[in-house]
Amino acid sequence: MFCCKRRARQSDPPDSILWDVVIAGGGNAALCAAITAAEAGARVIILEGAPKPYRGGNSRHTRNFRCMHEGPLSVLTDAYLEEEYYNDLLLVTKGKTDEHLARLAIRGSQECLPWMEAHGVRFQPSLSGTLSLSRTNAFFLGGGKALVNAYYNTAEDLGVTVVYDAQVQHVHLEGDRFTHMEVSVAGGPVQRFRGKAAVLASGGFQSDIDWLIRAWGPAAANFLIRGTPYNRGVVLRDMLEQGCQSVGDPTQCHAVAIDGRAPKFDGGICTRLDCVPFSIVVNRDCARFYDEGEDTWPKRYAIWGRLVAAQPDQVGYAIIDAKSIDLFMPSVFPAMRADTIEELGAKLGLDGQRLSRTVAEFNAACRPGSFHPTELDGLATEGLDPPKTNWARPIEKPPFYGYQLRTGVTFTYLGLKVSDRARVQMPDGSLTNVWSAGEMIAGSILGQGYLAGFGMTIGTVFGRIAGQEAAAHVA
Repeated sequence: MFCCKRRARQSDPPDSILWDVVIAGGGNAALCAAITAAEAGARVIILEGAPKPYRGGNSRHTRNFRCMHEGPLSVLTDAYLEEEYYNDLLLVTKGKTDEHLARLAIRGSQECLPWMEAHGVRFQPSLSGTLSLSRTNAFFLGGGKALVNAYYNTAEDLGVTVVYDAQVQHVHLEGDRFTHMEVSVAGGPVQRFRGKAAVLASGGFQSDIDWLIRAWGPAAANFLIRGTPYNRGVVLRDMLEQGCQSVGDPTQCHAVAIDGRAPKFDGGICTRLDCVPFSIVVNRDCARFYDEGEDTWPKRYAIWGRLVAAQPDQVGYAIIDAKSIDLFMPSVFPAMRADTIEELGAKLGLDGQRLSRTVAEFNAACRPGSFHPTELDGLATEGLDPPKTNWARPIEKPPFYGYQLRTGVTFTYLGLKVSDRARVQMPDGSLTNVWSAGEMIAGSILGQGYLAGFGMTIGTVFGRIAGQEAAAHVA
């Protein structure tokens, strides 16, 4: 039987309460788990590591959810079936995925969208600059922060208790069972939060720069962290040190090209640069290093963080002209602008004459054709290495614009191995009463690369599974 769902009083010492489900984390996956468990009758507590104004982890920076559907669904157009969705995933991961878990997430996404709407999430049609996603991705009205707020409101209505600024330092196991979490609240002494079941949804380790450097090498010191500064991998490290099975490569992550003027942490979606398909991208030596038009941007934007990371000083520069400045979602920072390529190079700290030669070589390789900014148009260069295989138009109409690109890490893929019911795995079997969801398990499905909106899919599907399974275990 479930215990009475009386809210904890401020005077109640944590040790005096035995929760049904204790959840580490406060983002999308944690909230989906909490809501699902609470609706099943469980007494749930969320331990969110961030202060209340920064609650929600990386979810508050998201803007859409990739969803399978067999026909028009809510704001989604046409259909997006399982095989196409899975093939899109294979293209970005190059086959490095657990097919069973991937298909489970894909199929589960269809029923998630109505569930999200029933729990306060509102959607809107694709905006200018994102039209290529109108069939595959449902955009949140108000962005990820609105989604997070809606879920917290729903959780509160269901009687879920939330503790903010709650840094989980240790998940205590006795054999194969969870007993309690050791937590420092607002920097205070460690307290125990006891529970019958646990859900771990506190993200990856990307905000621990030292850990990134150990995985990537010294180049990682130049990375910017576009997500929350509170995902330091403390719970992940603790579970791995206790013998839980790991999944994923510590050097793989969701990393995109962001504006070099972004802050070290928490810049979010507004610092992402979507101009690459309509530009040429050069390194500090004014040399191009990859095909900017390889595929549609939602399928390729997440490779550019790693591409830039491999360049000298981990920096790149996107160069466009007046024809293209309105074709993409603008960054929060205005582009550098100049009347000549030489002048633009100087403003970006590059050799202007060398940049001018690179642009001239590119322009000479462009061929006539029809330009279609929202689809593959085959407008390619000829005799250029690397080529540009789509959207290759001469950069010739002033004024000219430039952005500095840096590697922006959203989340890392090293995580916990789970079953298809989200139960955390040990070498000799599963933990009895511990489940995990969200970015902590994403490495099972995202062996490398990224597909726009798929992180929210993984978090929503497996968050709901974890909440359902934890509540059923307690019952």
